[in-house]
Amino acid sequence: MSDIPATMRAIRYHAVGGPEVLQLDELTTPQPQAGEVLLRVRASGLNYADIARRYGRYLEPTPLPYIPGSEVAGEIVALGPDVAPQGGMQVGAAALALASSGGYAEYIALPARTVVPLPAGFDMAQAAALPLQGLTAYSILHLSGRMQPGETVLVNAAAGGVGTLAVQLAKLGGAGRVVAAAGSDEKLALARELGADETINYATEDLAERVRAITEGKGADVILEPVGGEVFNRSLAALARGGRLVTFGQASGQPGTVDTGRLMARNASVVGFWLAILPARQMAEGMQALMTALGAGKLRVIIGGTYPLADAARAQTDLESRRTTGKLVLTVA
Repeated sequence: MSDIPATMRAIRYHAVGGPEVLQLDELTTPQPQAGEVLLRVRASGLNYADIARRYGRYLEPTPLPYIPGSEVAGEIVALGPDVAPQGGMQVGAAALALASSGGYAEYIALPARTVVPLPAGFDMAQAAALPLQGLTAYSILHLSGRMQPGETVLVNAAAGGVGTLAVQLAKLGGAGRVVAAAGSDEKLALARELGADETINYATEDLAERVRAITEGKGADVILEPVGGEVFNRSLAALARGGRLVTFGQASGQPGTVDTGRLMARNASVVGFWLAILPARQMAEGMQALMTALGAGKLRVIIGGTYPLADAARAQTDLESRRTTGKLVLTVA
């Protein structure tokens, strides 16, 4: 590890709060322990979970000080003492990984089992944009949502990182109709470009009424809901008989309200989804499906903006504003 610097830069915060708590610190560069590899980070994906953690609103406690970031892509620069160099697991190989934390940094030590080799020359920003939100979209549709061919799928926040992938994956999975909902006409134009059959601007239209009109009163069979608040409430009103609404976030900062009587009257269900506790086997299967679709040119990863590592606060502010489209990525020079 003689050519690896003793220190590195990382974005870290010591107290919960607004974007101003994020600071660029100089830390000791980690060394890979048994079963680990050291990755030189080239790109790190941003997610709403990063913001929820920063505010102290995440599903589990956040230890402080904390380096955010769950999706990373870069080059392997060192192997742990018991990691054998083989296949794509060798020094110099490009790779992507899902981490529990630590992605907003120049280097990160990761369990070798979480690292996925990348083809030479693969775009690092694209790679960092895929794992968390791609696995979320894929798992919600096929595991939690149990989407069947021919069904109607409603994708809320359809121009975001999960949404842009979910629209495409629903079409690839045989959905009969994909309805994209977002808060601006510009975002809906992107959703149509990605294959949405119908679009709804929930800033100006009643979501439930429009879904009912589009489906001739039936409603949506599968609904992806990461916004919370009124969007959740109107999505629940748009469920078909036997429909499944999967909630996986509260980007609005407000919870939704579940009317159990409405669920009973329609034999419908509300399902929660959290990628962090998805079994490793299902993660591997989902990642393989995503990489196959991407390699075949059937899946586009939409990058809505890239930011230098030092601008992490600005990037999170832009993401939190919900005015962005696609995936936001930090690049590490």
